[in-house]
Amino acid sequence: MSNSLSIVILAAGKGSRMKSPKAKVLHEICGREMLYYSIKAAREITDDVIVVVAHQKDAVIAAMEKHFDNLTFVTQDAENFPGTGGAMMGVYPKYDDVLVLNGDMPLIQRSSIEKFLANPADIVMSVIPLDNPSGYGRVVIENDRVQRIVEEKDASESEKAINTVNAGVYAFKHHVLQTYIPKLSNANAQGEYYLTDVIEMARNDALSISPLYVEEVEFKGVNSKNDLTNAEMIMMDRLRRSWMDAGMIMQLPETIYLEEGVKFEGECIVENGVRLCGNTLISHSHIKAHSVIEDSTVKNSDVGPLAHLRPLSVLEDTHVGNFVEVKKSHLTGVKAGHLSYLGDATIAEGTNIGAGTITCNYDGVKKYQTIIGKNVFVGSDTQLVAPVEIADNVMIAAGTTVTAGKYESDILILSRTPIRKVAGFFTKFFGKGK
Repeated sequence: MSNSLSIVILAAGKGSRMKSPKAKVLHEICGREMLYYSIKAAREITDDVIVVVAHQKDAVIAAMEKHFDNLTFVTQDAENFPGTGGAMMGVYPKYDDVLVLNGDMPLIQRSSIEKFLANPADIVMSVIPLDNPSGYGRVVIENDRVQRIVEEKDASESEKAINTVNAGVYAFKHHVLQTYIPKLSNANAQGEYYLTDVIEMARNDALSISPLYVEEVEFKGVNSKNDLTNAEMIMMDRLRRSWMDAGMIMQLPETIYLEEGVKFEGECIVENGVRLCGNTLISHSHIKAHSVIEDSTVKNSDVGPLAHLRPLSVLEDTHVGNFVEVKKSHLTGVKAGHLSYLGDATIAEGTNIGAGTITCNYDGVKKYQTIIGKNVFVGSDTQLVAPVEIADNVMIAAGTTVTAGKYESDILILSRTPIRKVAGFFTKFFGKGK
């Protein structure tokens, strides 16, 4: 971690092109707000991370404080000092080198940030060569030094032929910001204070300004829902590759949805069409096709196909088969082969859950617990009306409704309506010709 670099992340904008009431930097990629990724990369390098906020600032601050400690938040006076230059006016970096990032660049990585530190120039400016630079300001470079930035509407024909554009990330020596930020003016068509004007003033004073050529995939901002989707695909591919490199097996990985908070231990197998969300841990387990797991823990178990673990579920040494839904339950050494709902339950080892079993855990107002002991055989089409507690070594007959209460060990629980037979009913009902 650097003890000489401060990183400022600009996260004050509305992001009108997202066409959403939500602040742009709070839109999620792989289960995390896009601002999270910029901060994560920054925190890998320095302890001085400053986030500039304005639009929906309380929501932005609250979201980031769930993930990070010891961030510095600065509120931009966007009404009186709008623009990227205005965002820097209340910023007081701790160190001599200051890197300015954008909160809508979730794909940037530590290795790319570190390249700015290797250049001793007064200003290091990121630039991207584009095949089609139309719509972008051009960066005029001579003798490996930035001469000026020309907006497209102001560019000559020769300048429009330049394909090098501004990527929007800068490294400044602190004295540069101290000198030129107070000199910024908003005497322009937009009435904003632009950080790019610092480049022009520094060039006029013969300061050294070096271009740093960067990859578009990391430095391109997310400005629309289409950009958001494209960024998520790239991020998810990184996550998949990282975990496969660590030893897990993915079948048809491009069909597997994976979020940032998901972790794997040991050699796991994840089949096609699986969706893994939130802070999920998969340890030495097999997740079969088209299963969904949310904020849950699976250890030494197999899940699916077509199973659903809802948040706060824990499976250990357990088999959960197709069309089984588990919610906020702890299953240890359990077999639940198919077609069951197990919610707010604790079930011990050796217990078998028959098809069609459900825990009736909700009365319309409150949720209640179901506790099932060891070696309980639950027959098919059983309803367990919580709160209910079943001791070890119990058999529950198929079709039984187990009402609330406590049930002792070594019993059969049976609640069936006696069969009634009505002679001649079929013929009476359908007629002789049926």
